[in-house]
Amino acid sequence: MQGNLPPEAQEKLEELQDLQETAQQVASQKQQAETELTESKTALEELENVEGETTMYRNVGELLVETDYEEAKDDLEEKVDSLEVRVETLGKQEERVQDQFEELQEELQQMLGGGAGGGPMGGAGGA
Repeated sequence: MQGNLPPEAQEKLEELQDLQETAQQVASQKQQAETELTESKTALEELENVEGETTMYRNVGELLVETDYEEAKDDLEEKVDSLEVRVETLGKQEERVQDQFEELQEELQQMLGGGAGGGPMGGAGGA
């Protein structure tokens, strides 16, 4: 079917496909950041139940390195703050990509005659 499209419509369709890929990547990154944020918040909550004198370790690459309570708490708080900003930024990016996708989809439908022509994507149902 793509071979029968006018060049402008073909270009819009390719842009739509690119935006869809971008949307999937952003959604994946956001989900990953949300998971890491949840884990970090949980670790920070658990840290509240640990006495300050307890020997603690943190991952540095493949190693566990001894650290103190305050350093561990500061690191976790900084990580939580950073991840909250990242999740928020990715959420906004996700919205922008979705808006662009919808706008481009509408332009493509108008180029193709508003979906008229009896195809499965024709949208004359309405509210």
